[in-house]
Amino acid sequence: MNKVPLTVNGAEKLRIELHQLKTIERPTVIAAIAEARSHGDLSENAEYDAAKERQGFVEGRIKEVEGKLSNAQIIDPKLLDADGRCVFGSTLDLEDQDSGVQVTYQIVGEDEAEIRAGKISVNSPIARALIGKFAGDIAQVQAPGGLREYEVLEVRYE
Repeated sequence: MNKVPLTVNGAEKLRIELHQLKTIERPTVIAAIAEARSHGDLSENAEYDAAKERQGFVEGRIKEVEGKLSNAQIIDPKLLDADGRCVFGSTLDLEDQDSGVQVTYQIVGEDEAEIRAGKISVNSPIARALIGKFAGDIAQVQAPGGLREYEVLEVRYE
């Protein structure tokens, strides 16, 4: 399986989620199944069916998170030396050339992406257009509304 790029913060969030799934969610689901079993006939027991479905979800998510962590390539942006280039983990100040609006984004892994928090996936069209650019460069992004241009104002590794 391919390596999954993650920032240090993204990997820590996955570890926290995994811990919660194993120590809180899994025991809760097991208790719910035991409770539903005590009600008798399982063939017509909606509580049992719901608990088993929840168990499947929890176990699937545990497996997924463990897989991502085992294949993670953890990158600490503070340790990057990219000579001012936009790379995975870097934080960028951009200016939309049409509207003049300035935005700040960090390029992160798919699991960490959250546009409201200013974190964009490394696989997003805007991140792909920005990778390799320096402060002062213009990146052209094919957006659903048409071609957009962003000037890279600053590149930081924080």
